[in-house]
Amino acid sequence: MASSVRIGALISGSGTNLEAIIEACEKDRINGQVVFAGSDNPEAEGIEKSARHGIPAFVVNYRHIISDWRQTPDDRKLPGDFDLADIRSRQSFFASDADPEKLDRFLCTRAIAEAALLEKMKPYPFDLLVLAGFMRNLSPYFIDRVNTDPKNPRIMNIHPALLPAFAGTDGYGDTFRYGCKVGGCTVHFIDYGEDTGPIIGQRCFTIHETDTLEDVKKRGLAEEWQLYPEAIQLFAQDRLRVVNTTHTLPNGRMYQRRVVKIIQ
Repeated sequence: MASSVRIGALISGSGTNLEAIIEACEKDRINGQVVFAGSDNPEAEGIEKSARHGIPAFVVNYRHIISDWRQTPDDRKLPGDFDLADIRSRQSFFASDADPEKLDRFLCTRAIAEAALLEKMKPYPFDLLVLAGFMRNLSPYFIDRVNTDPKNPRIMNIHPALLPAFAGTDGYGDTFRYGCKVGGCTVHFIDYGEDTGPIIGQRCFTIHETDTLEDVKKRGLAEEWQLYPEAIQLFAQDRLRVVNTTHTLPNGRMYQRRVVKIIQ
């Protein structure tokens, strides 16, 4: 029997994946419940959907925080436990030759917003945090304060493409424009990179020559609404293990990667 898992959710828009997760909980496809929904966007429709289900919701307005920092940067706004040099050394969103000023502005504004998120989340203990259309990259500052046990990650994301192909914000669009014959979606644990964390599961669908981008998105969303609850239920059943695997290339060089094993 799966344990009852407490699920926190972060959203930015309509909250369709959040609705699918809530419905799966209500129909016992997930042995758990959503305990809060947070957003970076005060106009996110998903906030109202949460309220209709009696789920506490809150907003941290990233746009205001970023605008405020650009106008008047002030280190006193940063959380007391924020170490810019440490976070800079561990992030992997930006390349090593990125503009240092742009990088530091990104990390500082993220830390301010993420500290506010963490404070808003405090009243609602959770076992798993799901990103359900949350359009902000999480920095190491936030990730390390949720993933307190490195062996047991507990932040999931769903991505609208078959990773590692087409990472970023427009997975279905990139898939369609590239001319792929197959599209899909991926659920993965997050790490410090952009859509680079170990993959939990994927679902795919055929893209026909007559399909429009809207057709692809519609078909993809239908797959997402099945895949995400399945992945969350595996977490509730304690069946997910992240392990390091070693592989040898034909030239004899070895490399490691982190993968998710599903315990039967």
